[in-house]
Amino acid sequence: MNKVLQHVSVRYAFSVLGVALVVALLEPLRAQINSTTIALALLLAVLLVAIKCGSGPAMLASVLGMISFNFFFLEPVGTLSITDADNWIALAAFLIAAFAVGQLSARARQRAIEAEAGRREIERLYEELRGAFELASRAEGLRQSELLKSALLDAVTHDLRTPLTSIKAAVTSLLDTDAPQDESLSLDEEGRQEFLEVINEETDRLNHFIEGLVGLARIEAGAMRLRRNWTNVDEFIVAALARAEPLTAGHQIEVKLEKDLPVVRVDASALSEVVFTLVDNAAKYSPVGSRIKITAHRVPDEMIEIGVEDEGSGIVPEMRSRIFEKFFRATDEVSETGERFTGLGMGLAIADGIVCAHGGRIWVDDRAAGRGSRFAFVVPVGDEEQLENRE
Repeated sequence: MNKVLQHVSVRYAFSVLGVALVVALLEPLRAQINSTTIALALLLAVLLVAIKCGSGPAMLASVLGMISFNFFFLEPVGTLSITDADNWIALAAFLIAAFAVGQLSARARQRAIEAEAGRREIERLYEELRGAFELASRAEGLRQSELLKSALLDAVTHDLRTPLTSIKAAVTSLLDTDAPQDESLSLDEEGRQEFLEVINEETDRLNHFIEGLVGLARIEAGAMRLRRNWTNVDEFIVAALARAEPLTAGHQIEVKLEKDLPVVRVDASALSEVVFTLVDNAAKYSPVGSRIKITAHRVPDEMIEIGVEDEGSGIVPEMRSRIFEKFFRATDEVSETGERFTGLGMGLAIADGIVCAHGGRIWVDDRAAGRGSRFAFVVPVGDEEQLENRE
């Protein structure tokens, strides 16, 4: 309370001091300057007081200025009486002008103070909002991380446990039949071979699973190294189809490549992996006997577009923006044999990383002919000058 009173006292003292200072400076020069100049000087003092101290001190300065103007500068000097009617008009004009200037300046000062307070309040609210957004982002990040870990755990559990269970069962059977037991339990050579084939297939499945994890980790770490060489488009497409032949045995495969496609400077092995992934998905999610179509043609900007079409159930539009995310699976369908489709959701994420590393892009949309999906990606042809140097 004492501090507030002290602050108010200082403001009013400043108003008195300001008027007194102007009077002290102008009084010796009263004979050389006219009353208009003196009035303007006192108005300036009132204006400064209003700007510095507010409306209350400005009103006090106006009254003091009017009294000083009358006492020191209007005839008869040294008294508060006025004999000339013109001086009455001058004094009234000064008083009105002083009050008006003081009030307007004080209001302007108050608005400036309020504007500054508003700016600080906006800054405070902005900082609070930013802090809230950061907390929300961290919370959302933690939630997404938990969902990702849950999806990864589920997928890893299945993709590791299933082949390990098969391998364990096959090895246990082989060991049991090799032990001295009832001859009725012994396996013939054909049975032993079947168990060994199971072990071999499930081992390959585990190896493929681990390679996928390593490949995805390299892509995310930016450590993927492309081995670019000039090659024909049909070479890595044929290689991918040959690898996928056991998966597409029950489908009709159609390949349609544009004539005179240019050679491309790419990592043929990596792009073969992309085509294989797309063909694998097409075979997995489309009915037996349906057609899978592979196309390739040239598009603007020196790009080659490669597409894989299937006649499955398709992918709903709202899922397409996430289909290439790691560990995301857009469907939980059951195959015609009653087997539920499972997987880690790495294939398309790896394909996306490989295509992007080549400077291209990959997407999915509906087949032009109707039911099914069409996955497509584009990669640049390559540097023509390097091709000429190679030749």
